[in-house]
Amino acid sequence: MVLHCMQSAQAQQKTDPEQIRSKMQWFADAKLGIFIHWGIYAVKGVDESWSFYNKKISYPDYMDQLKGFTAERYDPQAWADLIKASGARYAVVTTKHHDGVALWNTKFNKLSTVKSTPAKRDVLAPLFTALRKNGIKAGAYFSLLDWSSPDYPGFLKDSSRYKIAEQPQRWEKFKKFYQGQMAEVMTKFNPDLWWFDGDWEHSAEEWEAEKVRKMLTGHNPNTIINGRLTGYGDYDTPEQNFPVVRPQFHWWELCMTINNNWGYQPADTNWKTPYEVITIFADAISNGGNMLLDIGPKADGTIPPQQVHVLQGLGKWNRKHANAIFNTVAGIPQGHFYGPTTMSKDSTTLYLFLPGNVSGQIMVKGLDNKIKDITVVGNGTKLTHKIVGKISWSPVPGLVYIPVPANVQDEYMTVLELKLDKPVKLYRGKGGLNG
Repeated sequence: MVLHCMQSAQAQQKTDPEQIRSKMQWFADAKLGIFIHWGIYAVKGVDESWSFYNKKISYPDYMDQLKGFTAERYDPQAWADLIKASGARYAVVTTKHHDGVALWNTKFNKLSTVKSTPAKRDVLAPLFTALRKNGIKAGAYFSLLDWSSPDYPGFLKDSSRYKIAEQPQRWEKFKKFYQGQMAEVMTKFNPDLWWFDGDWEHSAEEWEAEKVRKMLTGHNPNTIINGRLTGYGDYDTPEQNFPVVRPQFHWWELCMTINNNWGYQPADTNWKTPYEVITIFADAISNGGNMLLDIGPKADGTIPPQQVHVLQGLGKWNRKHANAIFNTVAGIPQGHFYGPTTMSKDSTTLYLFLPGNVSGQIMVKGLDNKIKDITVVGNGTKLTHKIVGKISWSPVPGLVYIPVPANVQDEYMTVLELKLDKPVKLYRGKGGLNG
């Protein structure tokens, strides 16, 4: 899709978190987004753009897929309804991948779904409309690089067209092209979020990243920009690999495929299960992040049933446990509870996420609060707790044990709501007589 095997260099963030905090609030509250990788690569089910770049397929054979992109069964409202049913609060769609094929009617060349495919249509406009009708924030994935442009230096992994230092005027021509296409997307769709990709091939100065940011935020001060604009983004975007330690940026999002590949690849049947997706999602929000889960529609516009199944299972769980997921903040540090946690914004409610089929007792360590009430989220059952090891003369809190009966278990992940007497207070000491 995106960066695949190559990870974008995490340039030092040049944006001030305090200056963007207010516009980032919806993103922090949203937790879940759906990524959509759709393009001509769905015709043969090959790697988007990378398949010709890495010489798995010739460039002419790759571009021959233009003839098969029909979108004949494309129903943008059905897509938006599925995304809403998943619980996602935002969606990001590929407006143009590294192959240079625009999914809108660009005036800068003929390489678009409108002018070069049997679809003969702008497929983005109705989707942006449908998403917004459903109250979903609409984001635009946009590849900075364009391997099909004759004025872009890069082409194949072992060849390039020219060096910028030797032909600076050619690079100037490409900058006008890519920024012109970006301006088209900006004015036509006014994205709530920009998801850039491909920044790793050039410096911030070469891309004119600061100028690009000013253009986009000048048009829409509330638009959000991902971390792949050579340091001029608003949040971090780890890809596929699950962070063990929270990423450096204040806001972050794990982008992840629903099988092993971006886009529609029928040969890849290693589908993640709803349980796997849900536990990864819980881990992300526990660490103050979001999850952007990818789907890859077919060339005719239909979404494979395996993908629909995962989104429906995720949505069912999200609806049941919404209070513990959306509009929450990161949970307590690891080591206090053996599982993901989140908290209410005032920190007086703690949510504990239990892996599926866990019953018996669970334990919370170092919680220096009185527990007023424990409820199974989405079930309503009240649970009891027991304090173990509290010494009357020591400030060190005891261990909290909570019996969880088997009959309250969720099929994927059970969540407990602990109402506390005051904001979460944790003991972080090393034990000992006086704590």
